[in-house]
Amino acid sequence: MMSRARPYASVALGALASAACSLSQANERPALITSATASSRAELAAVVSAALNGAPVRLADDSLTRDSALIVDRVQPRDAAGLPLDGRTLGKPERFLLVTHGTDCVLIHESTGKRHVLRSARCQPATGS
Repeated sequence: MMSRARPYASVALGALASAACSLSQANERPALITSATASSRAELAAVVSAALNGAPVRLADDSLTRDSALIVDRVQPRDAAGLPLDGRTLGKPERFLLVTHGTDCVLIHESTGKRHVLRSARCQPATGS
């Protein structure tokens, strides 16, 4: 009798967890950073770098202030003359999305789904969202 109850319990728990995720994401909206500071830019760069396994990143000062999506392309290795070493780079750029969750600014790495609260940034819902 116990073995029959477990699969149903697993399905029920899975459905409950899925519903909880949907509810938490239902109140999220695409967002923009309202006033970027040196501190918020440094935190954003550190979070993006950590999400990319410590790869160094260079972000524009106005990143996420005009668009809620951040696209980070891989740096192509170059020789001393500045020419690409390997021809075409086939890797896809990494996408991040900034959303509001309550009063928090949350950066979501789209390929992994990992979420990072930006403590130094202030954001507001993007217009039209």
